[in-house]
Amino acid sequence: MPIALLAGRRVRYELGGTPSGPSLMFANSLGTDLSLWDPQMPALEGRYRVLRFDARGHGQSELGDLPCTIEVLGRDALSLLDALGLGRVHFCGLSIGGQMGQWLGAHAPERLDRLVISNTAAHIGTAETWNARIAAVREHGTGVLMPGLLERWFTAAFRERAPAAVARAEAMVRATTAAGYTALCEAVRDSDATPYLGRITAPTLVIAGAADPVTTPADGRALAAAIAGARYVELPAAHLANVEAADAFTAALLAFLDGEGA
Repeated sequence: MPIALLAGRRVRYELGGTPSGPSLMFANSLGTDLSLWDPQMPALEGRYRVLRFDARGHGQSELGDLPCTIEVLGRDALSLLDALGLGRVHFCGLSIGGQMGQWLGAHAPERLDRLVISNTAAHIGTAETWNARIAAVREHGTGVLMPGLLERWFTAAFRERAPAAVARAEAMVRATTAAGYTALCEAVRDSDATPYLGRITAPTLVIAGAADPVTTPADGRALAAAIAGARYVELPAAHLANVEAADAFTAALLAFLDGEGA
């Protein structure tokens, strides 16, 4: 896959789909790479110019030496758009990717057409929880997160019926370096979008998983209430709703991007 050199840092991306279609940028969750969005690609690539990329320290993207914050990650996304000559895009992010979307919506509104933020919140978790996870991963690597992480990402029923999908998710996490994973943990730990949610003007869709213990439906509804005109959709899934409820997620995404109900 192509590599962009941004301020001396290697960033892996994939730009595919229909060159003449509207541009759609995806941002992944913590511990995953751009293949997270594979379930959505068959329905999207014939209609959209789709951009996926690996965040800092994930997949094949280098971590770099900047402290990671949501602002830094948001500016990474803007730098990649600039490097590829893409102006305005639709943006879809899940979990930390959704936090990036919140930052972009408030701080770079001129770059967004429509915004989809999934399985995310203005602020996720507690400092104590994140610090304990950071310490464990630094000492033992990302493998120490199993199986608890997978139990938060997927319901028991999905883990039983789709073991291959669960195994792919686990492989992504295990392939993530401790340095990359913990750097983005720090970004999530220190982020709170509450003060600027009211500045988001792009048409926004908030997607939540009905069984998500990480960013709950209550978190999703709070986001939708804080963003003027935002729509809210709840899917039968845990944290990785785009994988567990792939067809319903893709249908909701396409309907929103097509302007249905707008």
